[in-house]
Amino acid sequence: MIIFVLHFLNIQAQTPMKIPPYLQKGDTVAIVSTARKNIDDNLKPAIDLLHRWGLEVLIGKTIGLDDNQLAGTDEQRAADFQTQMDNPNIKAIWCMRGGYGTVRMIDLLDFTKFKQNPKWIVGFSDVTVIHSYLNTLHIASLHGAMPITVGRASEESIESLRKSLFGEPLDYQLPFDPANRLGAAKGEIVGGNLSILYSMMGSNAQIDCKGKILFIEDVDEYLYHIDRMMMNLKRCGCFDGLSGLIVGTMTKMNDNDIPWGKNANQIIADVTKGYSFPVLYNFPAGHFRDNRALILGKQVSLELNATTSKLTFE
Repeated sequence: MIIFVLHFLNIQAQTPMKIPPYLQKGDTVAIVSTARKNIDDNLKPAIDLLHRWGLEVLIGKTIGLDDNQLAGTDEQRAADFQTQMDNPNIKAIWCMRGGYGTVRMIDLLDFTKFKQNPKWIVGFSDVTVIHSYLNTLHIASLHGAMPITVGRASEESIESLRKSLFGEPLDYQLPFDPANRLGAAKGEIVGGNLSILYSMMGSNAQIDCKGKILFIEDVDEYLYHIDRMMMNLKRCGCFDGLSGLIVGTMTKMNDNDIPWGKNANQIIADVTKGYSFPVLYNFPAGHFRDNRALILGKQVSLELNATTSKLTFE
């Protein structure tokens, strides 16, 4: 009986990641809202971008809906997302913006058809809820720029998004950062917004970090809360068996009248100091204009030495 259970767990651990079909010219991308409303947001830069790539655009019913902070009720947002998931003519779903609210609709979704025919879900910030849930289903997704950010995004950010969606080789070479913990690692890349990952702990969307390379970023958080969230991940065992850590931008951090005494990167270094996995700091991804795309769920190699830092998607 014990041998059978161990064998079953081993099979579960080796479940292959499904990579959605890469886009081709003529494919249709749906733009929807899963969280904050977008009454006054300008969609033209994003639509023009997709057209330049040879793609068609479908605007979801949630675009323009207004339910206080949210883009419609939970049921409306879930229904729009479900429609795009189940529509075979839609090859990717691009989430309009973040904010808050995706967690309120995630349990209203039925992924039965999606698991058989996955497609790219694209976004960052609050979309981490969906990224994390898809990871538990062993389906890859895309952490990258959203329609609301296209107009101010860097060329590198947009080009990395295009490469990811069309299946072109993706790798990043960055200058040496003295804050890095040097080393090399391989594994599946997981993660996203730290606050969302923290909030998913104990739920059916909690990510499994063992053997993985974890990416984190955040915005507009208090420094003591960065420490709280990192301590929570540590106490939940997320760093036990972790292969590597990539720290993106920690944007617009706040402090109290009595300072915490460390910046965000120093807090992360302090919490993870007892571990040997390599750590890459200041990776260009997160809440700022140079938000490079990351294909969550894909195998990557991370190499950090005294001259360069390299992240390669296999």
